[in-house]
Amino acid sequence: MSSVAIVTDSTSDIPANLLQKYNIVSVPLSVIFDNESYKDDRVEMTVDQFYKKLKTSKNLPKTAQPSPGDFYETYQKLLKNYESIVSIHISKKMSGTFDSAEIAKKRLKGNNIFVIDSKLVHMPLGFLVIQAAKLANENKSTKEIVELVEELKTRINSLFIPNTLEFLKKGGRIGRAKSLIASLLEIKPILTLKYGEVSQFKTTRRWNQAKNELVKSMEEMAESPRNLIVSVADSNVKEEGDEMKDRIQKALNPKQILRVEFGCILGTHLGPGALGITFFEE
Repeated sequence: MSSVAIVTDSTSDIPANLLQKYNIVSVPLSVIFDNESYKDDRVEMTVDQFYKKLKTSKNLPKTAQPSPGDFYETYQKLLKNYESIVSIHISKKMSGTFDSAEIAKKRLKGNNIFVIDSKLVHMPLGFLVIQAAKLANENKSTKEIVELVEELKTRINSLFIPNTLEFLKKGGRIGRAKSLIASLLEIKPILTLKYGEVSQFKTTRRWNQAKNELVKSMEEMAESPRNLIVSVADSNVKEEGDEMKDRIQKALNPKQILRVEFGCILGTHLGPGALGITFFEE
């Protein structure tokens, strides 16, 4: 067994089979519909159940970070079997999750817990965590794992397109005026992650053009397509995601493509119908 435990949070959207395969511990955030709170662990509420409830709910759900106590309990258990912990989390500009993990680390008064602000979310964070876990399983040192994470997070690219800006508007991620203008002009923005925040990458007109631009932009950004590790995500539009995967396979023939979902936390802000791609060169 590795001497280094790898911890993340549920915004990484890592599929359950990969969490298990690489022995990754994921601390869940929560999603709150009115007065009902559900852990984002895909047990209390599955992704399908979340999107069904989202479509019928009058109010936009809220999201809540794990408490310092959640991390304290997780770290305490892991330190019984591991020498150290590398804990990699959603950008602190997007969530207080990193701060909760830091408080737990300080309460344990040890120097063998390393909490990292990925400055990312979704599979950009997920890929960081998976690569870190692979090194841990190869018995690499904590220092080597932390160095890999810090280097890799500068090379991971992510592009995503919400089908509607309504949920970003409701969640305060985009102004009402911008949302209205975009709707009237049928603008479909392509978004990315930059400096730990959601940023606009390109502006397109209409949904099909946005999808075309996703593939075109990926082709332009990739130096060695055969070395690409890719994920394709959707929020409750599986057929669209499968089609995007097929298009990327045909256009670039990457080394690996994962099909994933935008989980409850990302889905709260993107809404149903979104597509996203994440990629880096191994």
